[in-house]
Amino acid sequence: MMTVDGPLRLGFLMFPGFPMACLTSAIEPLRAANEITGRREFRWQLLAETAVPVRSSAEIGFEPDILLQEAEGLDQLYLIAPPTAEFADARRSPARLRWLERTGVTLGAFSGGIFPLARTGLMEGRPCSVHWCYEAAFKADFPDVEARETSILREGRRITASGSGAVFDLMLRLIEERLGRDCMTEVACWFQHPFMRDADASQKVPVARAGGTTDALPAPIREAIRLFETHVEDPLRIPDVAAAIGFSGRHFERMFKRETGQSPLRYYHHLRLMKARQRVLYSNESLREIAASVGYMTSSPMIRHYTQFFGVGPREERRMMQELRRAGPGRVAAAE
Repeated sequence: MMTVDGPLRLGFLMFPGFPMACLTSAIEPLRAANEITGRREFRWQLLAETAVPVRSSAEIGFEPDILLQEAEGLDQLYLIAPPTAEFADARRSPARLRWLERTGVTLGAFSGGIFPLARTGLMEGRPCSVHWCYEAAFKADFPDVEARETSILREGRRITASGSGAVFDLMLRLIEERLGRDCMTEVACWFQHPFMRDADASQKVPVARAGGTTDALPAPIREAIRLFETHVEDPLRIPDVAAAIGFSGRHFERMFKRETGQSPLRYYHHLRLMKARQRVLYSNESLREIAASVGYMTSSPMIRHYTQFFGVGPREERRMMQELRRAGPGRVAAAE
């Protein structure tokens, strides 16, 4: 078994409403590796901006071991947060993270934690993994930061993971690098998680209203959906998409509906509305800006279609979400 001198020291900076599954997916495999080896190969601390217990999305509170302003001696520090998280101290906390980065600490984020990390300016010029639920809102807030669909992205001293399953895979990779593949495999099997995804594996994304995931679709249909995804602001004509993948219009319509349960036009329409909803819920853009970002000339038809599709208008849904946030962590669904 290979080993490295000294334990790897990790910190997890918690924000109110953080996805608890990401925290447990990070800590549990590290704990198992320590038990298997009989040594403290990994050490971790829970951090927060204040000494008050931080309540997770599951309404369970966690007391921090140390305050962010006191943190030092870490090898890696990960931010865990919902996408709406804001720093309690908008000046000192980002400054502390920048100081930690200058001292050699690797910084990263899990799930919505990429939002506060990006707000520090420390992701400028660096790509990151962004959960598909938050992609549209992230691109609206940070147009100069490259969001990728990979589950895990390690770029120099930045590590980002899209959700709790990706976090578990990331920890397995750290275990393998320090302790060898045998130890990593045993840890994975402890949790019945024996198949670690490749470093560049794409996220699992549901096919809208079809009960499946995009990676299980035939290659031509995946390519059509990719074209839809990359042309949300400037929608393509369905015949042009069919031609781009080498299909006749009729064959494309028939195959797409067979595989997804929807016509290409309906799927594309729903996709654009889903992107609009991400921005309604997780950005501060106006409805006019949101409408333009998903290919509508004005906001009125988008509002009408949004209401028909989701059963509630965008203004009302944004207001309800804001009320839920004011009610406290655990009231708002977050991607784990």
